[in-house]
Amino acid sequence: MTIETYDPAATADVSMTDAAIQHVRKMLAQHTDKKGVRLGVKKSGCSGFKYDIEFVEKAEDDDQSIQVASDVTLFVAGDAKAYVRGTVIDFTKEGLNSTIKFNNPNAKDLCGCGESFSV
Repeated sequence: MTIETYDPAATADVSMTDAAIQHVRKMLAQHTDKKGVRLGVKKSGCSGFKYDIEFVEKAEDDDQSIQVASDVTLFVAGDAKAYVRGTVIDFTKEGLNSTIKFNNPNAKDLCGCGESFSV
């Protein structure tokens, strides 16, 4: 048995695959007023939480900034760090469908539709 502690000041250690970085680059090129992408979580869905991605002009005061590429910055919401710690963000294409995927080691349960998770 292990004991886990919550440290709100701890870093989130979130990363992005090359495919996800390329996708974000394309999106930022279309939104020239935005400077990065912000990852947060919201209470929602049948499992408890859902990921919230938005393109933003700047970080919020409690955001953690992660430079995932020289031209791409990922901002992790301060209140989301504990839920997304260690997450790898990926972008996949299957036929005509494309989606952002979150490989989150903290997710203990996923809903059937893949939209929400619990920790």
